[in-house]
Amino acid sequence: MTNIQRYTCFAIALMAATTTQAQKDTTGKGAIEITSTFKPVLKESAKINFSAAPPPADTTRPVLKYTIPNQNLLFALQPGSLKPLALGVDTNGAFKNSSYVKVGFGSLRTPFFQTGISLGDGKTAGLNIYAKHVGSDGKRDFQKFSNTNVKLAGYFRSGNNLQWDASIGMQQFRTYKYGYLPVTMNFPNDSLKQQFSTIAGTVGFHNIKKTAFGLSYSPQIKIDIFNDNLKNSESNTVVNLPLQKSIGTDLTINLGLTFDLTRLSPKDKSAFNNTMYYISPSVTYKTSAFDVQAGIRPSWDNKTFKMFPNILANIMTSDKRFTFQAGWTGYIRKTTYQYLASQNPWLRIPQNFINSWIEERFAGFKGSVGEHFSYSAKVAFNKVNNQPLFVNDTSSLDGGKTFNVVNESRINVVNLGGEIGYAIHEKLSLLAGLTFNQYTGLKDNAEAWGLIPLELKGSMRLQVIDNLWLKTDVFAWTGPQYRKKDGSAGRLAGATDLNAGLEFKISKNVNLWTQFNNIFNKEYQRWNQYPVYGFNFTGGVIFSFDQKNK
Repeated sequence: MTNIQRYTCFAIALMAATTTQAQKDTTGKGAIEITSTFKPVLKESAKINFSAAPPPADTTRPVLKYTIPNQNLLFALQPGSLKPLALGVDTNGAFKNSSYVKVGFGSLRTPFFQTGISLGDGKTAGLNIYAKHVGSDGKRDFQKFSNTNVKLAGYFRSGNNLQWDASIGMQQFRTYKYGYLPVTMNFPNDSLKQQFSTIAGTVGFHNIKKTAFGLSYSPQIKIDIFNDNLKNSESNTVVNLPLQKSIGTDLTINLGLTFDLTRLSPKDKSAFNNTMYYISPSVTYKTSAFDVQAGIRPSWDNKTFKMFPNILANIMTSDKRFTFQAGWTGYIRKTTYQYLASQNPWLRIPQNFINSWIEERFAGFKGSVGEHFSYSAKVAFNKVNNQPLFVNDTSSLDGGKTFNVVNESRINVVNLGGEIGYAIHEKLSLLAGLTFNQYTGLKDNAEAWGLIPLELKGSMRLQVIDNLWLKTDVFAWTGPQYRKKDGSAGRLAGATDLNAGLEFKISKNVNLWTQFNNIFNKEYQRWNQYPVYGFNFTGGVIFSFDQKNK
């Protein structure tokens, strides 16, 4: 017998013995008991908790602030000045970390200097420095002026939702009363000199995004200190406290409070105050088709109460290419020594100051055709109480060189205005505008002395070839009324003026420029007995340089 056979027989015998042994169970239970301390437990798996409440829906409208420059107005210089014209620096525009220096000299012994410097990263902090000086000396005796202006404007963001804005600047303007007749009259230099100095500063802050309660705020305080060479001084403080509350996406509640405090200290006279404050509550409702602002403007003019309306409406087409506008609004225009000098620098300081109450009712439209053509038009019926007018002092000792300020207690103004523009990117920009004013209903004066009835303006900027630009300005007006020595009314001759300038690049950072003013060589008069300069020109160089943000 082999080994395999032996093992097989042994296994069969063992199985038989086991079967026999199992059949010997006499307990009758017929079961097998197993005892063990191990209890298997299934580990809990991670599950998503669906019981948490979802976050509340954010219904506030995000503030998307952006600025689209109007190509039609970018190079529209202000005509009618007695000095060379230059494009000013837009201190409210988009931040660009770049700087320039512009210098030149002109035919009327005209020094010209202008600079703009930008500092900062343009995100959390920035500072713009602007300075300009220009002056000219005409052919007539004392027909000269100079103007110096320096301004620093900066901002700083503190935290995630607050921005501080501040500026400080000074301006000094000097001219002479050369408009005396006859021209053979003699006056001491000190009696002809008119020099005005201004120191101005502003500080304010505003939230960048609306608060959790939908609030937007931007309080600001502005202080001006104005004085002349005759020791007359004036301080003006304006505190503006605007507040805006958004309700949903369409409704906004506005509440503004403004204090305007002026203190004038005339030479050898007692100082006096000119105080004004007003509240501007309104509700604005905006949709894609129209927006309406309805409100009032309760105002206090030196303790005299006046209620003004404040209603504005815009109705737009679905493509936003046409907008109809209408409104009825009113406000107080503060009459200060600084404001009057900005209108006519050859004035004599008045004995009293009466603020103007202005109420406007207007309707108009604006729109665009295609991608290049734009237009606007407006008709307004305005009522002005206490309009300042300027008349020559025709006494034999003065020769008419000084203007006295007279008050017109009531004047009605019918205003028609329109503007058309055409632009092709930066290649071509054309702009033309018309303003017509009809003055009626005067109670205290025979005519609206010194106010222009009709004015036309036009400007063009053309890129002739690469790195060569041509810019022109043309304007015309019908002469204003003036009061003669015998008290009768006279009208100044109309004016037409054409200015043109060229600028071309000679290297990456250097441009040459020239400006030609009063090309028609017409010595017209904006104010009676004060002819402007004839033909004059200025030219120079511009150095520009960019700074890399760190």
